[in-house]
Amino acid sequence: MIVHHKNLVSLIGYCKEDDHMALVYEFMSNGNLRQHLFCMDDATNTTVLNWNQRLQIAADAAQGLDYLHNGCKPPIVHRDLKPSNILLTENMRAKIADFGLSRAFSTDTSTSSISTTLAGTPGYIDPELHASGTLNKKSDVYSFGIILFELITGLSVQIKNTERIMHIVEWVTPMIEEGDIRKIIDPRLGNDFDVNAAWKAVEIAMWCAQRTSKQRPDISQVIAELKGCIGRNDENVQSEMTSLEMASYSYTLPEAR
Repeated sequence: MIVHHKNLVSLIGYCKEDDHMALVYEFMSNGNLRQHLFCMDDATNTTVLNWNQRLQIAADAAQGLDYLHNGCKPPIVHRDLKPSNILLTENMRAKIADFGLSRAFSTDTSTSSISTTLAGTPGYIDPELHASGTLNKKSDVYSFGIILFELITGLSVQIKNTERIMHIVEWVTPMIEEGDIRKIIDPRLGNDFDVNAAWKAVEIAMWCAQRTSKQRPDISQVIAELKGCIGRNDENVQSEMTSLEMASYSYTLPEAR
């Protein structure tokens, strides 16, 4: 009840009648992000999110996460960030929902961590958490990176092909190496996106989805990069921006679970 931010879904109250209990949240008229990205065969949902909407949704979610990580005392880690937990207003602005798995830290440093039982949704769970059971704010940053890849590609975290199920990072990595952004971008967008902004978004997503937490940015850094990405898309400018440190990373692909 004390957590309030424009990019977090507000808890209105609760109801209890005999054995029936419910939490009441503000109404989000456009449902959740998963419905708009992956349920296009639904007759009630025939529109495709445009490129600018996708960037804005990512920025909104990052700002909500930044409030949890850096604006709350003690900081809060969400633990289950995924498209179905990102809800959309009538103007397609995003708010993070479902804090059922959230945990608070005793300190506000980015390196603080707690040992915890594994929780979250397969594919979005920090691979470092799988290995060590140690949770910190960068665990949410990893999940955010996976969601950003889903926004960019229009594909879900687990991609099925004829042979096996691939994790989205495993699928996108060779595409990045090929250097053809049009093989990465959701084909439903056609040519309605800025190539430079798209590459920037891919860099941000890969930065967030690094194997270890030390290699990932704080979510406040992600917000700054996304704002630049949105500005580049809106203005369609060719000016150079600060590049992310991509060349030296060594990435081990997570298993699809």
